[in-house]
Amino acid sequence: MSATPYALAELEDWDGRIREHVVRLGLDCFPQEFELCDHNQMLGYMAYSGMPAHYPHWSYGKAYEKLKTLYDHGVSGLPYEMVINSNPSLAYLMRDNSLCLQILTIAHVYGHNDFFKGNFTFQHTRPEFTLGTFKAHADRLRRYIDTPSIGADKVEAILDAAHALALQSRRNFAIRRLTDAEQRTRAIENASPPHDPFQRIHARQSAQEVDLHKVPLAPDEDLLLFIRDHNPFLADWERDLLTVVYEQSAYFIPQIETKIMNEGWATFFHKRILDALELPQALHLEFLVRHNQVVRPIPGSLNPYHLGLRVWEEIERIGNDPTPEERERLAPGTTGRDLLFESRVCDRDVSFLRRWLTPRLMNEMDLFRYEQRKDDLVISDVADDLGWQRVKETLLARVGMGSIPMIRILDADFAHDRSLLLAHDHDGRDLQLENAEHTLAYAHRLWGRDVFLRTVLDGKPATLAFGDKGFSRDRA
Repeated sequence: MSATPYALAELEDWDGRIREHVVRLGLDCFPQEFELCDHNQMLGYMAYSGMPAHYPHWSYGKAYEKLKTLYDHGVSGLPYEMVINSNPSLAYLMRDNSLCLQILTIAHVYGHNDFFKGNFTFQHTRPEFTLGTFKAHADRLRRYIDTPSIGADKVEAILDAAHALALQSRRNFAIRRLTDAEQRTRAIENASPPHDPFQRIHARQSAQEVDLHKVPLAPDEDLLLFIRDHNPFLADWERDLLTVVYEQSAYFIPQIETKIMNEGWATFFHKRILDALELPQALHLEFLVRHNQVVRPIPGSLNPYHLGLRVWEEIERIGNDPTPEERERLAPGTTGRDLLFESRVCDRDVSFLRRWLTPRLMNEMDLFRYEQRKDDLVISDVADDLGWQRVKETLLARVGMGSIPMIRILDADFAHDRSLLLAHDHDGRDLQLENAEHTLAYAHRLWGRDVFLRTVLDGKPATLAFGDKGFSRDRA
């Protein structure tokens, strides 16, 4: 598709026309800023997760070189745009895009902008401070690197471990973390016998013993924060590095948790905006081609743009033209628009698909589940009357953070020698031992004592450990 030449004033004009339709469609956006960049700049932004300021680390240079090599050899392309969850929102547009593609991506950006502002998972990210926070993190780390007693090697050693453990944290930041006092109160309440109205005729139940000195009192999911707060041998600069990595992972986790919703939402609205713009014929034909390239199904895989768009369209249909069964579950007067914006506010990918990915839609999309059998991949279920539930549950287990094992801290003084005891929340999928070994090695590096992990392997309880002598595996 040949590029259509354009002037910057034309983009400003189209942006103004698009914003009129953004308002008409009810989208609520942060102020939007755009930056035109070439392919080298886009590669740099991709390596640094879209941030104009970011702390240095060898992994970002590696990511840049990998992306550039793949791009230079034609193995992979570049995104049409990147959008930052900030206030004002910042988006990067490829300078080499055609005029039609710029119009499409500008409309797409406003969909992301509205989603970032309106979805509940992003409410803790403080978008008004995003760019300043990332710049402050970068400045602090550069000071540590430039400090003679610390230096780049020590900083990178901590960052290596912190990056490896960064996603071992809470997945739903809308659930408030209990204070230590609240955890003690809950532990005492849980240990107390329940109220018995017939206590006079029943044997007296005594309260269970509870160790209020145990750390943590309740299983803790925030591994980096726990190590920061409970390893007394860490230096202040090391604690600060763990804080920086934790805060940046907490910023990106909502984007992982809402990938399907977010891309589907932006695609849903860019389609409606461009249809309403009444593009000239040449631009409209190119738009149809570009849009279909974005939302086409991918054989053997899931395209989040395609799946998200189809589910949003299904939600609109349920609200505007429900079946008799669907109508019974809707409040009187509910419209498709009501359902769209209600789901945009209160769902993330798991709940979004659980609520709205209907058997009818799954059948239309030909979704299926496959399994590894020896050297072959074999389809085990399809989305028919018998298999759709298994297909759906398999999908739900793998979206968002579902592909990352959940690990919780159980005891910071296991065996009374400051060993760290972790537990894997086993959901039917065994850990990959090589990845588990690396995870425990990094946790050992930060904790400074032996680290144990309880899990299930091949259907039997097992304990993995990493200490001064390396990795070991014992049956529990």
